[in-house]
Amino acid sequence: MASIANPASSSVRWRDGKRYLWLASPALPVIVLLALASVPLTGSTVLCWIGPVLFYVIAPLLDWFIGTDVVNAPETAVQQLEDDRYYRAIVFAYIPAQFLVTGLGAWLAMTQDLNLVQLVGVLISTGMINGVGINTAHELGHKKEALERWLAKLTLAPVAYGHFFVEHNKGHHKHVATPEDPASSRMGENFWAFLPRTMIGSIRSAWRIERERLERLGKPVLSLDNENIQAWAMTVLFFGALTVWLGWPALAFLVVQAFFGASLLEVVNYLEHYGLSRKKLADGRYERCAPEHSWNSNHVVTNLLLYQLQRHSDHHANPTRRYQALRHFEQSPQLPTGYGSLLFVAYIPWLWYRLMDGRVAAHYGYDLTRARIEPSKREALMRRWHRPASAAPAAEVLAPVATLRPEPAIADVGEGRAYSCPNCRFVYAESRGCPNEGWAAGTRWSELPTAWTCPQCAVREKPDFVRIA
Repeated sequence: MASIANPASSSVRWRDGKRYLWLASPALPVIVLLALASVPLTGSTVLCWIGPVLFYVIAPLLDWFIGTDVVNAPETAVQQLEDDRYYRAIVFAYIPAQFLVTGLGAWLAMTQDLNLVQLVGVLISTGMINGVGINTAHELGHKKEALERWLAKLTLAPVAYGHFFVEHNKGHHKHVATPEDPASSRMGENFWAFLPRTMIGSIRSAWRIERERLERLGKPVLSLDNENIQAWAMTVLFFGALTVWLGWPALAFLVVQAFFGASLLEVVNYLEHYGLSRKKLADGRYERCAPEHSWNSNHVVTNLLLYQLQRHSDHHANPTRRYQALRHFEQSPQLPTGYGSLLFVAYIPWLWYRLMDGRVAAHYGYDLTRARIEPSKREALMRRWHRPASAAPAAEVLAPVATLRPEPAIADVGEGRAYSCPNCRFVYAESRGCPNEGWAAGTRWSELPTAWTCPQCAVREKPDFVRIA
């Protein structure tokens, strides 16, 4: 279903042609739940493997058959889409089914006479639903409403990856496509080397971010004010309850499925920014994140399953934009297919390099000095791909358009100066400060460090803000 991105329209009452197809995402854990519930009755090995069958086989085949859709909602309809709570209900609906799948998977593993193939299938199916659940947490964690942010932490409990809530929103989005980001892979770096680097690095980053925030608040890092500890505590309670119910061996099942689920997130991280780089500017800052700094895919079926995560370029340029309004950009580097098809490829280094290294080189006009390269592979990759003299001029990179939101009312900021983030319209008012981040009411704008980042979108830094009062 290949389409051409439509121009902005003056009609506010734009109709989303995929409105009911978005139900595919919460349907995924429901299908797995029903399949696993049927195992005691049927003894079917295929039903034990329903998760990988859906994600690794059926979704890629449908992506290939249906193709891509690059239609964008007109900017005049974005606010209408974002205010429609139907789309939020779809995200919320994933969560109870995810918890039920986790409990059922552990129960099957502990109480049913499964052979090794069946047991592994149940484990992977359970871990896959929780790995995809990280994407639910991803969608919720970027929002400013307290309920959505709390649900993001809850959704991370079955996969034991609660620190993702902190590191992704405040670390990855600030440092993406730079050496400071543990979740951005380098050209020539294989997934098996990337996996421990990103898992260990993300925990370190999340802990550092919370330590610095709590120090500003004058609070100890080892406390329930630490959002990492809050999220991890949910895992302890959930895993503890299942262990009390099913016995200690259940804990081993839960830990292994959680590791698989987390690895599913990290292989997606691996392919989303492979080899891409943001240039460091003369003032020591990196150029602002733009659509060219993420690999994009418009394959319909996987986007329906993953809340359009594959439109990753717009997500990074405008992380507070809700999934139903994410856009395709012509200048974004494009993956050859959807995530489901690429996961297995990423597990096989030589095949991944053959598929993607040429695309990285072409994206940068065969000037590999602009790419992020694994140091041990730099010499070999430069010999093979670096030929800037024969390269076509790089395409002009367009500035991402911010989500349409009402301009902040100057009357609401109180006394003192106020500054607005040009990306998400967050307002820093000196009268209010930003207490949750450790900047008390009355903290002057001049007292914030230059590297201070918008606490809502993590995309724009202090020098980017615009004074509004």
